[in-house]
Amino acid sequence: MSRRVRRKVARKGKEKVVLPSYPEIEDEVSYPMQNGVVDWTGLPDDTVIQLFSCLNYRDRASLSSTCKTWRVLGISPCLWTSLDLRAHKCNDTMASSLASRCVNLQKLRFRGAESADAILHLRAKNLSEISGDYCRKITDATLSVIVARHESLESLQLGPDFCERISSDAIKAIALCCPKLKKLRLSGIRDVQADAINALSKHCPNLTDIGFIDCLNIDEMALGNVLSVRFLSVAGTSTVKWGVVSHLWHKLPNLIGLDVSRTDIGSAAVSRLLSSSHSLKVLCALNCPVLEEDSNFAPRKYKNKMLLALFTDIMKEIAFLLVDIMKKGKNVLLDWRNSKKDKNLNDIMTWIEWILSHSLLRIAESNQQGLDVFWLKQGASLLLNLMQSSQEDVQERAATGLATFVVIDDENASIDCGRAEAVMRDGGIRLLLNLAKSWREGLQSEAAKAIANLSVNANVAKAVAEEGGINILAGLARSMNRLVAEEAAGGLWNLSVGEEHKGAIAEAGGVKALVDLIFKWSSGGDGVLERAAGALANLAADDKCSTEVALAGGVHALVMLARNCKFEGVQEQAARALANLAAHGDSNSNNAAVGQEAGALDALVQLTQSPHEGVRQEAAGALWNLSFDDRNREAIAAAGGVEALVALAQGCSNASPGLQERAAGALWGLSVSEANSIAIGREGGVVPLIALARSEAADVHETAAGALWNLAFNPGNALRIVEEGGVPALVHLCSSSVSKMARFMAALALAYMFDGRMDEYALIGTSSESISKSVSLDGARRMALKHIETFVHTFSDPQTFAAASVSSAPAALAQVTEGARIQEAGHLRCSGAEIGRFVSMLRNSSSVLKACAAFALLQFTIPGGRHAMHHASLMQSGGAARLLRAAAAAATAPLEAKIFARIVLRNLEHHQIEPSL
Repeated sequence: MSRRVRRKVARKGKEKVVLPSYPEIEDEVSYPMQNGVVDWTGLPDDTVIQLFSCLNYRDRASLSSTCKTWRVLGISPCLWTSLDLRAHKCNDTMASSLASRCVNLQKLRFRGAESADAILHLRAKNLSEISGDYCRKITDATLSVIVARHESLESLQLGPDFCERISSDAIKAIALCCPKLKKLRLSGIRDVQADAINALSKHCPNLTDIGFIDCLNIDEMALGNVLSVRFLSVAGTSTVKWGVVSHLWHKLPNLIGLDVSRTDIGSAAVSRLLSSSHSLKVLCALNCPVLEEDSNFAPRKYKNKMLLALFTDIMKEIAFLLVDIMKKGKNVLLDWRNSKKDKNLNDIMTWIEWILSHSLLRIAESNQQGLDVFWLKQGASLLLNLMQSSQEDVQERAATGLATFVVIDDENASIDCGRAEAVMRDGGIRLLLNLAKSWREGLQSEAAKAIANLSVNANVAKAVAEEGGINILAGLARSMNRLVAEEAAGGLWNLSVGEEHKGAIAEAGGVKALVDLIFKWSSGGDGVLERAAGALANLAADDKCSTEVALAGGVHALVMLARNCKFEGVQEQAARALANLAAHGDSNSNNAAVGQEAGALDALVQLTQSPHEGVRQEAAGALWNLSFDDRNREAIAAAGGVEALVALAQGCSNASPGLQERAAGALWGLSVSEANSIAIGREGGVVPLIALARSEAADVHETAAGALWNLAFNPGNALRIVEEGGVPALVHLCSSSVSKMARFMAALALAYMFDGRMDEYALIGTSSESISKSVSLDGARRMALKHIETFVHTFSDPQTFAAASVSSAPAALAQVTEGARIQEAGHLRCSGAEIGRFVSMLRNSSSVLKACAAFALLQFTIPGGRHAMHHASLMQSGGAARLLRAAAAAATAPLEAKIFARIVLRNLEHHQIEPSL
């Protein structure tokens, strides 16, 4: 997996230091400068306070400890009227340390049960607003104590996730303890009973905004008694009796807005509510299937009332409400925000923004079929409009909605390209990047998440890069807020899929930031670690970026993850990153560096035994790449790699082609060493490799054929291959594989097996570890030679060969070379013993093997091949030219052997001249 459905480094010395961007204050603050350096101590107090206000509470407290002046300024009451605890884990100790600053605290946002328990230790008795999310574990007892200690509460919101452990008892406690309550929004309460609602009606006379959202049961009749309510939401509640509601709620004298989205309300109830209520102005019924499926329902216009539904033009409906302030522009919500606001209208529009953002997010999360038209015509535009709200929670939900509605399949990081590009066309990328630059960490996190998901689309990724998004995400990746850093790393992960973005990420300091994230969140941050490792894996695939990863300490960081992290996603991406780092053996030293890192090879060998296929696949891929280094190859074997990889190959007959390819590839890499080759045969590696050679995937053909080719060099292994039925498998590859390389290496393996050395071994005795089998070596030899001959003939055009046989012109041989060339064979590197074996085959009594040997030597020495000069040097030092000339001139040799031998001689002459050029 290369994706996740994902900065300039501050340096000491004379180089520039990149500061956070706070557009809200840039125009208002001028910094005292001396020699281009900010004199922080000379800033006016009000400027320092303004800068403090742009920090989260932890950073504010830390900065306050730098000097006495800032300590005094850091506890200014104006800085502590609101507090957002969501960014960091807040326990009792942390809350107690903040208590002295929270005397005048008015607004509080928190996340999770532990932070809820810690609220009491803030001793903020004057709190008027509390908002919490991730509240599943909050109990009646905790909530009751919170409201008992904060009698001045005017607003309490818990959601949007379900409050599964809160019951009507807690709602009664809220009613009894908070007589000033104006707004109560709770999500996922199982039963909201009549006595709890009646308590709210009796004890909270100012309660105007009620939201019982995604609840299982609500007493509708009791809600009809809350005469003070102006805005009511029962969105997502499944068991409402709409007959009761339509005959009762229209009597509520102050009800202005009613949200029944995601319920089973029908057209009769909608019509009665709109026609009978004198006060109702807004009825929101988004994603109500019964209503939408009623073909007879035609929403008629009710004077001064609007219906917001998937089948209505929502912006046009809102425009009727704002007819007095509407301009000619298309953006209704923006017109309202820029107008001189009437208080009643302001209340209505603020509520509409809130319920729209909530319902659109829930609809996006459900990923329902059949909503494409809505999302493309209205949904995307609505979310973008809501992102410009003055309400921070509305902005956050809108950004989360954008991140969510484009995702089709989160597991496979699949997104709807049409939806993603609709966001881009409507200016969404610039809006999201502006939110990401906000100093509010909640907005940073959700905007970065949206950018990350949208960037799965290549066109959007390009737009993000062009709008400066890479620098913004790189900066956010340095955040001390784990959620912000996690989403920024996810954005860099998805952007780094594009080759054109890798260099820009490195230039922005993204590599160093990602490596630092691993060290910063090495424990307890599986999400951020997976994204950081995934981004580094993509970057490491680029030669230049892989060097940067190593220089930034990435090898140590990734090995640390592979050794210590227990999360499968992190293990998989760490192994993939190490595999990509090790893939540049010819151009940098990362392959050796990974192998020399303490514990790296042991960790990767261990990961091949993971219960998760993706982890096993990437670990095997890393070992495959690392085995190209001689020292690593032996160290992998010493770490138990042979046994582990043979076991992996034995167990992957039904696995994905990717795992099969890498398991066989790693054995191929290890088997370059004869000692390892013998060990692989002894451990039972022949049988699974033969099975993999029968795979339907061409990539698996290649690696299995390569491994069997190496193993067949040893006569004991060659005999094992024959005994285990490997000849028919190799013959099938040689004749039928769509991969030229697989056919080539299968032919070479068969040539090794029947050049005579296995016969000598067989005379001594069969494999010491297997029962002697009745095998007809002669029959197997005839089958092998027949198919080797056929394979070689496929590269032998009779007309071209006839011309080359009677001409000494270089052009004639060049034409044969081009027809015979297997491009990928130029990447193969042979040892002196292997080259010597093919040279010896030129003297073999079999004309087929002579032709095969000459054909192999031709492939290994063609100018331009990665290791052609190495092979030519081995041949020249071994006196191969004499045998080649003899083969080219032999009267009894087949024409193919003669022509190929002449070409190899020509190649050797070329490589003799080349170094002096």
